[in-house]
Amino acid sequence: MPKAPDARKIAFLGDYLPRKCGIATFTTDLRGAVAAAFPRMQCLAVPVNDLAGGYDYPAEVRFEIAEQDLPSYLRAADFLNITDVDVVCVQHEFGIYGGPAGSHLLALLRELRMPIVTTLHTILREPNAEQRRVMRDLTRLSTRLVVMTGRGHELLREVYAVPEAKIDLIPHGIPDMPFADPNYFKDEFGVAGRQVMLTFGLLSPNKGIEHALRALPELIREFPNLVYIVLGQTHPNLLREEGEAYRLGLERLAKDLGVQKHVVFFNRFVELEELMRFIGAADIYLTPYLTEAQITSGTLAYAFGNGNAVVSTPYWHAAELLADGRGKLVPFRDSGAITTAVRELLHDEPVRHAIRKQAYLLGRDMVWSRVAQLYGKSFEQARHDHNFVGRRSSPIKTLDEQPGQLPELKLDHLFRLSDSTGIFQHASFTVPNFAEGYCTDDNARALVLALMLQQLGHGSPRLGAQAATYAAFLNHAFDRAHGRFRNFMSFERRWLEEAGSEDCHGHALWALGLCVGQTGMGSLQMLAAQLFEQALPVAAEFTSPRAWACTLVGIDEYLRRFSGDRRASHIREALTAKLMQRYADAASEEWHWFEEVASYANAKLPHALILSGRCLNDTPMIETGLKALRWLMKVQTSDAGSLRPIGSNGFYRRGQERALFDQQPIEAQATVSACIEAYHATGDLLWVAEARRAFEWFLGRNDLGLALYDATTGGCRDGLHMDRVSQNQGAESTLAFLLALAEMQALQNTLSSFKEPAGK
Repeated sequence: MPKAPDARKIAFLGDYLPRKCGIATFTTDLRGAVAAAFPRMQCLAVPVNDLAGGYDYPAEVRFEIAEQDLPSYLRAADFLNITDVDVVCVQHEFGIYGGPAGSHLLALLRELRMPIVTTLHTILREPNAEQRRVMRDLTRLSTRLVVMTGRGHELLREVYAVPEAKIDLIPHGIPDMPFADPNYFKDEFGVAGRQVMLTFGLLSPNKGIEHALRALPELIREFPNLVYIVLGQTHPNLLREEGEAYRLGLERLAKDLGVQKHVVFFNRFVELEELMRFIGAADIYLTPYLTEAQITSGTLAYAFGNGNAVVSTPYWHAAELLADGRGKLVPFRDSGAITTAVRELLHDEPVRHAIRKQAYLLGRDMVWSRVAQLYGKSFEQARHDHNFVGRRSSPIKTLDEQPGQLPELKLDHLFRLSDSTGIFQHASFTVPNFAEGYCTDDNARALVLALMLQQLGHGSPRLGAQAATYAAFLNHAFDRAHGRFRNFMSFERRWLEEAGSEDCHGHALWALGLCVGQTGMGSLQMLAAQLFEQALPVAAEFTSPRAWACTLVGIDEYLRRFSGDRRASHIREALTAKLMQRYADAASEEWHWFEEVASYANAKLPHALILSGRCLNDTPMIETGLKALRWLMKVQTSDAGSLRPIGSNGFYRRGQERALFDQQPIEAQATVSACIEAYHATGDLLWVAEARRAFEWFLGRNDLGLALYDATTGGCRDGLHMDRVSQNQGAESTLAFLLALAEMQALQNTLSSFKEPAGK
């Protein structure tokens, strides 16, 4: 009998049943197996919720994490530390944690005092930059790493340089079922006397079911009693985004092929006991997945370990598990090869049963009771390694060490100002002022905000619908005959001009570029790409530096997706050259600026240079932007050390007194954005402090000590006057605050998740 671990309390972190996904099933089964193997050990669960209301969890769930809410990860770390957990067992998959590439998890792990054992369900051979950063820190923060295949062990060492001594190879667990003849289970499903092929798991296009269907016509001619069961509901994420389009397409394909009488779709998530009976009824288990980069498949482990004859494409887990004749491997996307492999197994019953028996015997090392013992050894080794290295410092932090608290996101006033046309320009107090109508400037900013919030995980059906409305406004505002955006529209939906300002055009390009650069290429992105392409050329002839700056930000976002667009790249080079020349012409030893006057949205100019300089690898451009931003921050600092934006009541002309009031929210927001970009360019935490100082202008750290942000409405007052704040809460000011809040939240996420600054 193996020695029981000394650990008294283990916390299992990951998705958890009744959430319907493979990681949830694994975490639940692993926790149950460990609890059964070590009855004196307390095994609690800490699940991650993808739904606002969470799930109806069982009693072992002690704390819940909201997937996209970074503070809830930090609260979970506090809970685990305070409740004296001995080991945290993490299930890692990029798609289940919040932040870029799931980086919110790192913020939690960094705060833990106990050893961490991380099971890696996905190990990418060619990660993108964000995924590589997450894996780098995840492997560093974890005391031990569990992989389920030899290929995973190899990738950890070769791609991520993880020391071999830190890696444990533990197979995917499976239920312990008796070896039985498939005919024993077939009556239950109405397939007695028929040959049964089975595929199960959450349905999505990467499963390759269409190739299995195309193999059926020829098989059915030889085996007229053959039936193919596809078991599992559509993946919840796919269901939310596309509905049942993939499943319906498969059903149409089956009918077109004339095999509909031989195909059964079970569109539901089955519990373990029923699943094992389905596996028991199968003569052949089939996984026609489309790509090799799958390091672990729980469905394959279940089927193989419980004695199925398996036909599979050679993704990494299958290639390893089915090697040496333990199953049949077929090329990707090859229906003919599937036909041949299945035919051979159905014709040669002795060979099929020999493969089944061999798989079942090998599967005895994969049963959960055995796997639990191996995890127990890993937990004990992690405690030894952790104690040898030394415990981490206390999680108690001084106020200076803690990230500053940000206001809770509240979109009430944004929605109040918006209707089915777009967002209204102005408000009388908090009431939309219909008489002032709409403008493209504000609708562009509103679209930027909606896209940023979606990237942060704050998306909602209402916000998504409103984003489409803001995009529709931009589409209507664009005059294709002249290549320009109109700006002002009356409440009666009449345009009040033939062409808007250059700045308005720049704001629209900023929003459209951001839309194009987002993940995915849905209808909104396609519309944005078309508009951006049509609206960009005229920007090369603009004379407004702020229009150049906004256009450059939009181009940067656009080129994230279409980096080979030569015209966009050439226009970026031309506009950055113009900004650099403006600075060279206007700047002096005392006046580090682009013009004879510092007027409005000032920080957007250095922001654009720093951003473009990073993308172009142009150090002089970055340094020019930083020099101008340092000068602007000095000019915008009061004697008390608070942000004092240049007032719109006169601005600041060279050699004259600068205007102290009226201070506008757009100045604070532009300053926040520029300081964050400076941090990303330099890694200097001074710029983080400057961004925070600029943001706190909204909250009352200003000349009058009065908050412009209204926590009761979620809106922002229009400006800071000499003796008061404006009581009107219009679109520009409200959007300025919400954009600054979103940018600060994204920055805080990065700082909490990664110790080192991010590169571009």
